[in-house]
Amino acid sequence: MLEQLLAGSLEDARARRELAPIETVEAEALTRAPALDVLEALAPTDHIRVIAEVKRASPSRGDLAEIAEPQALAAKYEAGGASVVSVLTEERKFKGSLADLESVRKAVSIPVLRKDFIGDEYQILEARAAGADLVLLIVAALPQDRLVQLHDFARELGMTPLVEAHSADEVARAVDLGSQLIGVNARDLRTFELDRDLFGRVADQIPAGVIRVAESAVLDVADVEHYRAAGADAVLVGEALVTNDPIATLKSYLSV
Repeated sequence: MLEQLLAGSLEDARARRELAPIETVEAEALTRAPALDVLEALAPTDHIRVIAEVKRASPSRGDLAEIAEPQALAAKYEAGGASVVSVLTEERKFKGSLADLESVRKAVSIPVLRKDFIGDEYQILEARAAGADLVLLIVAALPQDRLVQLHDFARELGMTPLVEAHSADEVARAVDLGSQLIGVNARDLRTFELDRDLFGRVADQIPAGVIRVAESAVLDVADVEHYRAAGADAVLVGEALVTNDPIATLKSYLSV
């Protein structure tokens, strides 16, 4: 499944590149105001940080929510205390778009993440041109040399890569990059199986000073407490926020 998702995202990016050459997108990216300081926004504090996701659907859960105005949802996230807004831009299975990201960027003052299956510099330029401050890089989707190239390219643009791992070996690869923001996804993107305890098993491999993000399997406050006790500085949450009152749900999480 992961290979299919990456291949589809790259195919869609090639189609967009036919309409907007890389030189055009690069020029747009370079005229953007500097990316916001993501590490400051997610810096460890006395409560959990939340990356709140605009998410319509997923391959594992199908349709989750009708989100006609992603900017309005993102504004609620900010009002509820989210530190970062994540916007799924993958079109085929998650029903997102770069237009969603652009509208969210205009609506909030906090950092915005482009959540997609990134495998090409063009996609990172698109993200910056649309106003993203950080991009997701999935270790399992990329050989190490390519991961290094994309990580460095994002940083050259002033962006912060969120490097996502799904195993101890992948955490080690993320650490080797010198990443300052590492996510551990409880959902294996190859099988879509969930393992909420994975974060706790690998968190100690992430060096002090690196921000640790727990991703997936967050539905209620007990899940947030579980991750916080295991050492998470932040959680990334989508489904629970789009299927419940986002402000009330966020405030319950931020009590942890």
